[in-house]
Amino acid sequence: MGGCFCIPGKLSLSLGPGKETPSKDPAISSEFTSSSEDKEKCFLPQNMIPDLTLSFSVKSRSRRCVNGPLQEAARRRLWALENQDQEVRALFKDLSARLVGIQAEKAQFLITFKTMEEIWKFSTYLNLGYVSACLEHLLFDHKYWLNCRLVEDTEIQVSVDDKHLETMYLGLLTHERLFSLSTGHFFCRATCSMAQPDEKEGECLTLCENELISVKMADGGSEWEGMSLVTGQRGLVPVSALEPLPLPFHQWFLKNYPGSCGLSRKRDCTSSYQIGRGKCKAWKEYERKEKDELNLRQGESIEIIGFVIPGLPWFIGKSTCSGEVGFVPTKNVDPDSYSPLSKNSAFFSDEERCSLWVLGSDRKAESASFLYTLAHTDITSVYRLSGFESIQNLPNDLSAFQPEGSKETKPGRAWAEHQAVGSRHSSSSEDSSLEQDLLSAASDSYHLPEPDDLDDPELLMDLNTGQEEEEAENFAPILAFLDHEGYAEHFKSLYDFSFSFLTSSFYSFSEEDELVAYLEASRKWAKRSRMTWAHARLCFLLGRLSVRKVKLSQARVYFEEAIHILSGAFEDLPLVAALYINLAAIYLRQRLRHKGSVLLEKAGALLACLPDRELSAKDELDVVTYVLRQGIAAGSRPLEARACFLAIRLLLSLGRYEEVLPFAERLQLLSGHPPAADTVATILSFLSVSPNPEACITYHEHWLTLAQQLRDREMEGRLLESLGHLYRNLNTARSLRKSLICIKESLRIFIDLGERDKATEAWLGAGRLHYLMQEDELVELYLQAAIQKALKSEEPSLALKLYEEAGDVFFNGTRHRHRAVEYYRAGAVPLARRMKAVRTELRIFNKLTELQISLEGYDKALEFATLAARLSTVTGDQRQQLVAFHRLASVYYSLNMYEMAEDCYLKTLSLCPAWLQSPREALYYVKVYYRLGQLTFHQLKDAHDATEYFWLALAAAVLLGDEELQDTLRHRLDNIYQSPLWHSNPSGRSSERARWLSGGGLAL
Repeated sequence: MGGCFCIPGKLSLSLGPGKETPSKDPAISSEFTSSSEDKEKCFLPQNMIPDLTLSFSVKSRSRRCVNGPLQEAARRRLWALENQDQEVRALFKDLSARLVGIQAEKAQFLITFKTMEEIWKFSTYLNLGYVSACLEHLLFDHKYWLNCRLVEDTEIQVSVDDKHLETMYLGLLTHERLFSLSTGHFFCRATCSMAQPDEKEGECLTLCENELISVKMADGGSEWEGMSLVTGQRGLVPVSALEPLPLPFHQWFLKNYPGSCGLSRKRDCTSSYQIGRGKCKAWKEYERKEKDELNLRQGESIEIIGFVIPGLPWFIGKSTCSGEVGFVPTKNVDPDSYSPLSKNSAFFSDEERCSLWVLGSDRKAESASFLYTLAHTDITSVYRLSGFESIQNLPNDLSAFQPEGSKETKPGRAWAEHQAVGSRHSSSSEDSSLEQDLLSAASDSYHLPEPDDLDDPELLMDLNTGQEEEEAENFAPILAFLDHEGYAEHFKSLYDFSFSFLTSSFYSFSEEDELVAYLEASRKWAKRSRMTWAHARLCFLLGRLSVRKVKLSQARVYFEEAIHILSGAFEDLPLVAALYINLAAIYLRQRLRHKGSVLLEKAGALLACLPDRELSAKDELDVVTYVLRQGIAAGSRPLEARACFLAIRLLLSLGRYEEVLPFAERLQLLSGHPPAADTVATILSFLSVSPNPEACITYHEHWLTLAQQLRDREMEGRLLESLGHLYRNLNTARSLRKSLICIKESLRIFIDLGERDKATEAWLGAGRLHYLMQEDELVELYLQAAIQKALKSEEPSLALKLYEEAGDVFFNGTRHRHRAVEYYRAGAVPLARRMKAVRTELRIFNKLTELQISLEGYDKALEFATLAARLSTVTGDQRQQLVAFHRLASVYYSLNMYEMAEDCYLKTLSLCPAWLQSPREALYYVKVYYRLGQLTFHQLKDAHDATEYFWLALAAAVLLGDEELQDTLRHRLDNIYQSPLWHSNPSGRSSERARWLSGGGLAL
């Protein structure tokens, strides 16, 4: 819709200097007042007066009166524009209004609107002060703008008739809905309570006063068809009992985010209060109905955890008498007993305000950098949006290529203080120079997925262990880890919405079904052992994996089981919040509102009342919109503002910037305090200059038009190339086709200009596009054309680059990945050897290894991994060797060649630096020694050597300072000492196993 607005007279906002103010002229008000006072007639579009008068006055800030000379100058300028009004028409068109006429003598404009969207946008610009700013640029010349003191002292005040604007809005609302066959409904509030008449029992809708209703208009008649947003019931409603919602944002939101508004049919009497925190007193006793609620005694003092928000039926509190934590009914506490939030942060905590500034600063810095790049560098070599660009242009930091939605917001400490067990800072926050080098050491400029052992887990679980027999000892480590009472910092990866625990805590599983089976077996053991916290957390993980596979009913069972197990325990508040919010999202998606109505209300409290809470579900927006509907239904401006803020933060974190604008503008209108408004204004500012693909495409198309007018063929070709990349990044069938057209046009230009390098890149780019468009018969044609052009030009370095990039088309894709082998093995490798490009050859063999592993061609993978390890010794780079031998060990392990795997792992350890550069480098030793211990005990059946490896892992864990990891390793050692395998052999058999590599004997 483009923005949100409110009728100025309805909100009574403090507009501040330079903003538009409602008209106070009684003549204007009387002139445009609706002729009928009958409520039914206000729905009829024929009563709507077509034109709106917009008046302006030029005032002096210092003297607080009209600036006569400037007012007269503005009138003269307007007089000149009366006969040639094209500039004025264009201005109001940009402001989403239609110019009818100019009355220079009265300093007025006559404007009108044809659609609700136009009124919405114009009223938004009106309330935010944009209309007066535009008129200032229209009416004054350069002499005014060169006088800085005059500019600072001058403001233009704009006024309109509020009642007339509202009349136009209601007329357009009913007119559009009446003549729209597909969306002929809008939203109203009941003006009074109504029961069903006896003569129309079953036909009419039972209503409570202020209840929200979706109304479908009928042409004529005194009754319309309606549906209650509270109960979901349908029936006839008298037109006289309806009042349309006066805010277009509410109409837009309720239509685009449909759903229930909760089960409360009465507006909250505390809705006029502010958001509060601190302590409050119970003015009424309450006996809990569920175990997660608090018993209250009259006069009892309650510590508020987070916020208490008017309009929400619950908040989270802690009894100062018993120390218990639970849900507290808002209606049972005295709203005058808690402290309202400061004026500096009306709807969010200081930590949340800082997080928005960080998001805004990052985005603004990105925008500034982008604009600087456009102005000072060659855009075709710098601004790359696609993942298929040349590997030489890829950055060395993979963090820039995180998948959508995987960015984590840094949680504050505002409500972590209420945890019963204090969280311990994990050492994972320290710098790790070795591990970062491990991730980049596979090649000089290309990054491959490293073996699972190179991850950074807090819990090291090998799923190859104990899969044949479900013995208790096989599940002891995970149960001990997960049964920690209360919250700990290392649980963050289990609760975040990016599923980071899949790669940070488990390995040796090829499919998620294996992990699910392992977690299900662990859940059974936790249930048998009555390990409450482990049981609840395992149910939560299983529920999240079920949601990932869109098995919502199964996920619902797991989440409900976890909540039942916790039985009202709040020691791990992030887990409780994640459970309730994930389950609420499922209830909303499955339309189980009546089954889980109380849970939905409590989930809304956990979502809105806990400041700076970590995101826990990708479907969390469903719960946020549920809370916003509650705010609209309850008439609670604080709750509506809080929900808008949460929607903004969630959408920004997910990278869905284009959806933020309506919520941000609505929040700015609700923010009566300057600091809050400034924060939202920051969001609006960087949204407006954000370098999203659509904006870049518009910019480049304009730039291309200028280049064509200047007949600059070189610039035209480069811009077409950039446009091709931008269209390809949109990744739709239509955009890919446009991208192909741009690339082929740039190819013709580069051929005409004799730019062979650019022409070959265009041939290759066309091949990539045909691959993405699944036009496989043309892919090879364009890829081979690019390579042949390079070979004919006798430029082996260019040919080598093109062979590799042609292979990357298939390597990075999802279809025909095996075709990459011929480009790598038959094309790139011989050229690399002829040019003695050892690092490039090593990079290609690394790719071939990873390709064969993904295709389960382990024999070929072993061949390529061996060649890569041999080449790494030639480079003389110790870190290259470490990564190559680590990968080789993983291939041996996949081939069940456990003695060779052990030898390679020991080789990698011998390549580690003699002195630790950072305590976190000990983490690598922990991982490798843990894998060696598991491998030796379970596969090689050597308990004594396994204990040696686990002791070495424990020593590294001590250096690391991770007590949880130390406990896991000690528990594993205890299990080995009690196993029959320990007593069956008096000593280890490592001397019987050959050491081809680690012993310095046989070379590759």
